[in-house]
Amino acid sequence: MPRTKLPANARRAATVEAVIALAATTNPADITTAQIAAHMGVTQGALFRHFPDKQAVWLAVMGWTSDTLLARIDAAHGATPADKLHAIFAAHVEFVVEHTGVPRILFGELQRDADAPSKARVRALMSGYRSRVLGLLELAKTQGQIDEKADCAAAATMFLGMVQGLVMQAMAADDFTAMPALSSRLFEVFLDGLRGSK
Repeated sequence: MPRTKLPANARRAATVEAVIALAATTNPADITTAQIAAHMGVTQGALFRHFPDKQAVWLAVMGWTSDTLLARIDAAHGATPADKLHAIFAAHVEFVVEHTGVPRILFGELQRDADAPSKARVRALMSGYRSRVLGLLELAKTQGQIDEKADCAAAATMFLGMVQGLVMQAMAADDFTAMPALSSRLFEVFLDGLRGSK
């Protein structure tokens, strides 16, 4: 059955979706353009009409991941900075559960030796994410929601580390379904530690 011809933007979006879907069950480093094209039901030639090379595909995946995750983080709401941090944590976990291939791709990119544009995009995502979390922690301290002596820089690193730890455990168990319930408990332990003796 012939595939419906899609506009260029839709084809690029479909390519990103294909890579993320494949990464859920395949080592991202092993994913070939032939596999991506086969998953989409198109030829490699059709794929390369929208991307000049494989690196361009990976850069598009990183761009979509960064834009989508940061948009979800920015859309997370809470009555207080601490509530917003909890909402961000939950939104990130939900994003991972919906797109289990994404963390595998991100970890893979960070292991690259060269400074590829896609690796730079991952670093920029992590930096932007961390700065948002740090700003909320500082605001929470100013408003008396966490201890005035709390080390916000260290706490911001711990916040990202908690998500990464949950992801690693889910990947090891090959089961992401327990992440939402566990993440809520984990966040409460994190917040209790920042409150100190308050």
